Amino acid sequence: MNVWTFLAAQPAYFLALATLLGLLVGSFLNVLVHRLPIMLERQWQREAQEVLELPVAEHARFDLSLPASHCPHCGHGIRAWENIPLLSYVWLRGRCSACKAAISPRYPLVELACAGLSLVVAWHFGPGVQALCALLLTWCLLALSLIDSEHQLLPDVLVLPMVWVGLMVNAFGVYVPLNEALWGAVIGYLSLWTVYWVFKLVTGKEGMGYGDFKLLALIGAWGGWQVLPLTLLLSSVVGAVIGLCLLRLRKASMGTAMPFGPYLAIAGWIAVLWGDEMYASYLQLLGF
Repeated sequence: MNVWTFLAAQPAYFLALATLLGLLVGSFLNVLVHRLPIMLERQWQREAQEVLELPVAEHARFDLSLPASHCPHCGHGIRAWENIPLLSYVWLRGRCSACKAAISPRYPLVELACAGLSLVVAWHFGPGVQALCALLLTWCLLALSLIDSEHQLLPDVLVLPMVWVGLMVNAFGVYVPLNEALWGAVIGYLSLWTVYWVFKLVTGKEGMGYGDFKLLALIGAWGGWQVLPLTLLLSSVVGAVIGLCLLRLRKASMGTAMPFGPYLAIAGWIAVLWGDEMYASYLQLLGF
């Protein structure tokens, strides 16, 4: 009996394994979300200094592995037992073991969210290639949502490889045929690109960033062109509701820039997983 046969016969083990893996990946995403924008900013500064023939500022090595995780308040190095996803936060009662400074609740919340989303994916698809690929997509969309919500940035280093991965996955028909995935990427990019330029020509303002075009292309590459209308509809509705709530809570003006990437990511994830069922329910509701 191979692993897949065993997991198919014992789905509870697969669900538990996916949840545990989600916790571990969530811990890594905390590092990625914090460090990647800093790494990109330093890279852009270095490239600008080289182009302008200015002295290039030297920085200590800073990437996803170095420096080692430490308390931002006192510099205390995080030991292995202090870095266990979720459990360490509870054990330490949300405080640094050295200086007792509060640890941001974002860290356990990201781990918990990643574990919960991974559990949903495992439950939806069951053991198999679809679940494994959907887990990768889920983790990437979660990371992009967190980065965009904090920095209004959708890094090409994450988005563009995932467009190609989606096309390669669907070259084997994992979710949709390759031609539908290809047109999904093309139409996804061009649809928001068109909206961007129409809005800019009419108002003279930029309504969204280029990263949003690429993110919708990513979603189209994974789910095919069929998921794009549902993705745009859901993201617009969710974005409008959450945006209005945030404007009220923050007492910001209607002209305040707000990231659209998280809403696209949430809507795209829903559309890839449940798009067919939602379309079927809608047609049944209309009597078709």
